[in-house]
Amino acid sequence: MNSEIDFFKIGTNGITPQKGRILVAEPFLNDIYFKRSIVFLTEYNKEGSIGFVLNKPVNLKINEVINDFPSFDCNISIGGPVSTNTVHYIHTLGEMLPKSVPVYNNIFWGGDFETLKDMIRGGIIQKNQIRFFLGYSGWVPNQLEEELSQNSWLVTSMETDKIMNNNMNDIWKEVLKNLGSKYKMWINSPENPSLN
Repeated sequence: MNSEIDFFKIGTNGITPQKGRILVAEPFLNDIYFKRSIVFLTEYNKEGSIGFVLNKPVNLKINEVINDFPSFDCNISIGGPVSTNTVHYIHTLGEMLPKSVPVYNNIFWGGDFETLKDMIRGGIIQKNQIRFFLGYSGWVPNQLEEELSQNSWLVTSMETDKIMNNNMNDIWKEVLKNLGSKYKMWINSPENPSLN
């Protein structure tokens, strides 16, 4: 009988990655972009995967990042390490914003940028209806599956209102709490294990 238990090995929770799912970083994933991160997958297919880190806000408003963008009280987040000089957005505006791509449970990705600016100027969009990101998280074919096999991520789902919430300070711990007592060790683990 093997008495060794690896408390930090994820194993499988029976949920597979797909568009609209959430990736939860394991506690010791020591990457500037992905440390204790929550990633919302907007694309998942044989060509690869794309997503946005939900809990890495920066102290900037969208109109401070893009010239000629209307003033809008909505923070921006670091979406991931790829193309950090580009801006992306997810929203719940649906067909109101032409060329939007449906992702999951009334969440859409992208859409016509000029129409978006006009809607903001007109006061049509509330800050809880849209989230902006600098850059994105991307995986080439089979890369995410490899990372999952190495226990770097746990796959789960999240309600639309949680995904769209711009206040994500403790979301990593909150998501783990909702997954049950199995992940209590993760929640209480120090960010730097050498300081324990």
